[in-house]
Amino acid sequence: MTRTDADGALDEALALVSRTNPADGAHRATAWQRARETAALAGTTVRARGHRVPLADALGEVLTASLDALGDLPSFDTSAMDGWAVAGPGPWSVRPGDGILAGGTGEGTSAPLADGEAVRIATGARIPADTTAVIRSEHAREAGGQLYATRTVSTGQDIRPRGQECRSGDPLLPAGSLVTPAVLGLAAAAGYDELATRPRPRVEILVLGDELLTEGRPHDGLIRDALSPMLGPWLTRIGAEVLSTRRLGDDPAGAEALFRAVTESTADVVVTTGGTASGPVDHVHPVLERAGAELLVDGVAVRPGHPMLLARLGDRTDGRHVVGLPGNPLAAVSGLLTLAEPLLRALAGRRQRPRYAVPVQGDVPGHPYDTRLVPVLLTDEHAVPLRYNGPAMLRGVAAADALAIVPPHGARSGQELEVLDLPWAAGGCFT
Repeated sequence: MTRTDADGALDEALALVSRTNPADGAHRATAWQRARETAALAGTTVRARGHRVPLADALGEVLTASLDALGDLPSFDTSAMDGWAVAGPGPWSVRPGDGILAGGTGEGTSAPLADGEAVRIATGARIPADTTAVIRSEHAREAGGQLYATRTVSTGQDIRPRGQECRSGDPLLPAGSLVTPAVLGLAAAAGYDELATRPRPRVEILVLGDELLTEGRPHDGLIRDALSPMLGPWLTRIGAEVLSTRRLGDDPAGAEALFRAVTESTADVVVTTGGTASGPVDHVHPVLERAGAELLVDGVAVRPGHPMLLARLGDRTDGRHVVGLPGNPLAAVSGLLTLAEPLLRALAGRRQRPRYAVPVQGDVPGHPYDTRLVPVLLTDEHAVPLRYNGPAMLRGVAAADALAIVPPHGARSGQELEVLDLPWAAGGCFT
């Protein structure tokens, strides 16, 4: 069988299998978009925490208070260019000395300029009193102790007046703003040493399964654990603080360890992998029932990843959440983007990603009832579907920029499909 035939067989199999066929009376999974909305809503109902942290620790968090100017910016009149500060009409007599440097405090740096006088000045240096303008170095020439302008000089040119950017008390950014590198720079310029922010939601990852190897090649029915190396960095990239990643077995001892972890974890969100179906060693549902959890989403009409779930432990304003991901790697990715990311962004106080669509290149087969998430490359004009998009495959998503959202029954070439950016292709935690 050729690769093309194999891909076709996979698509046919996807189209034949559905646990959400409305005609058979079986369990109805949550619609994909509805599942994302439920996850986001669950995060917004939790009472927000806040703390004050040094600037260096605030990156990627959200402001809980507005960022207001602590003083005027700039706090004094400054030179916008390297050149000459001059007073009155030219030509000007050049004041002797080395000139005025940014931050300079030497003799003559604050002396007012006399009419007809010029002094060399650096970008960012304080403007002497009575200065008329700054002339850029390339727009002036010096000869015999006199300075001559080679262009017309306008009053106030190349001077940044005090308070040009803001006045003391002006609101610079509202509460709810994401702290990006640029925000750190603005806060530092405004005189802040720390910021009031909402901390990153804390996550604990529990990888379930007896068949997983932590090193070496797969052998004797055992496979490498592809989820532990992937999930922690992925969750960190979308704004979570990952407390730990642990592996638990499928035996009764593993089920008991899962119960303790779910009920005793200090994390805001416990993410599990595997064990969300109805097999003999799928312990997640029984553990959640025993823990008194409320299932908010129990199965999603999406391929891959339909056995995913979202549960809440405790009160809706103070409770913790469990996101159950399927054990197959691409299915787990589907669960991350469907449930974990909207939940974590809401818990962090961050807005949900803007939605946008891209025309797809080529026909894309669909499932008769469920949404499909298909890895795609984004070109200047199209979303190009990638092969190797089965539930257990990571080869496609490893080369992808995004996942395209394919509606039931598929999409025709040129049809616009909504896409979900992968965090490394969309600015990571700063979006």
